[in-house]
Amino acid sequence: QVRLEESGGGSVPAGGSLTLSCVSTTPLNGMAWFRQAPGKEREGVACVDIQGRTDYARSLKTRFTVSRDTSKKVMSLQITGPRPEDTAMYFCAGRSYFGTSLMSAEYYYWGQGTQVTGTN
Repeated sequence: QVRLEESGGGSVPAGGSLTLSCVSTTPLNGMAWFRQAPGKEREGVACVDIQGRTDYARSLKTRFTVSRDTSKKVMSLQITGPRPEDTAMYFCAGRSYFGTSLMSAEYYYWGQGTQVTGTN
């Protein structure tokens, strides 16, 4: 059974940085970060496939960096200069299909989420 577990959330002041991690029990071909703020729909943030190809939500590309380690079980998301609008629950997602995607419907493994709070 595939399990995903996120960590690294917290409150970060403006100008700081935060790195989220997601550990999978098995290497997955596709992994992604999604986020959901209260009262809003879940949105794709960034994704990376097993070959290291990445994709980002257009508005976040300059401040977010996604990566995977050599084991292919750990995915990270670095958030530079968090803003109040980045406040959300951040979820790790995975799938067996190759390629990149920010469509939540294309992922079938999900973590429980980790809370990020961006402050002024």
